[in-house]
Amino acid sequence: MPADLAPVAALLAGVPEPLLWVGAGNRIRMANPAAHELLGARLEGQSALLAIRQPEPVAALERAAAAAPGTRMEARYILTTPAAETIFRMVAHRLAPAGALEGVLVSFLDISHVEEAEQMRRDFVANVSHELRSPLTVLSGFIETLQGSARDDAPARERFLAIMAQEARRMNRLVGDLLSLSKVEANERVRPRDVVRMADVIGATLAALRPQIEEEGIRLSVRGLAPGEGGELPGDRDQLEQVVHNLVENAIKYGGTGGAVRITLEAHASWPGFSGPVLTLAVADDGEGIDPIHLPRLTERFYRVDSHRSRQMGGTGLGLAIVKHIVNRHRGRLSIDSVRGKGTTFLLVLPRQ
Repeated sequence: MPADLAPVAALLAGVPEPLLWVGAGNRIRMANPAAHELLGARLEGQSALLAIRQPEPVAALERAAAAAPGTRMEARYILTTPAAETIFRMVAHRLAPAGALEGVLVSFLDISHVEEAEQMRRDFVANVSHELRSPLTVLSGFIETLQGSARDDAPARERFLAIMAQEARRMNRLVGDLLSLSKVEANERVRPRDVVRMADVIGATLAALRPQIEEEGIRLSVRGLAPGEGGELPGDRDQLEQVVHNLVENAIKYGGTGGAVRITLEAHASWPGFSGPVLTLAVADDGEGIDPIHLPRLTERFYRVDSHRSRQMGGTGLGLAIVKHIVNRHRGRLSIDSVRGKGTTFLLVLPRQ
């Protein structure tokens, strides 16, 4: 390498994004370490067209090489591996037409997170629209019926109004969960610092769910730390009550009438993946269980194992997504274990310091 180009090489090496300096004949003059990691070793001297290979980026590079100095051409460069797909924005910037710095500077910026966020936004809007469209369609249809043929039909009117009230409550729950999810996400990076006793949280949650437990004939057992026995940790009590409420309510719903729900709260001096003492909360039911293929996606927004059954039970598809974000805020971990025909266990691990 000529001595006068040593500063250029040092500059390229200090840039974390992949960079190529492409000279005459589309030959690579220099490549920084990040470019070698992306495109392979021994790039210098090779044809940039062969190193990049993909038609759209290659065309952008050729257009930039034939353009005036200062011209920028962009394209998407997609790296596909068995583990994931990474999307880059490739920018080809035409340098000086002649002299030491002749050629094209090609940069690669990883925009996978941007693409993923945009896809999540589109999916979220589509899901919310879908969830609201169904009850709104029901309400609109019944309103038209009550204004027309069923205007003077008292039994039909009462039946339709009951269904309309049910759909309105469903929409209200959905909006409430959306607001709750938005609030949780906004504060997810802020670590709560109040001192909370998990035994008290469980006690308050079970008191609120007592009517539902009795109505379903649930056999409830609570083991481990009792109120006043400790179990303190830094946390947001309202959010932790929301987590316990959601997990226990799910166990009641999917455990079935007359089923059993087991709640276990324990303190541990250590736990794999944590640097100090933790509390573990297990909520288990003896319901029909969940197929293992669904377990990795249960905490996704609007994901349901059985959409029709979930809606009938009043579910919005957001409960476990809210739980996941609250657990993340508390620097904890949520795991789900289920065996078909034998029930499901949700295990929550929360650090105590």
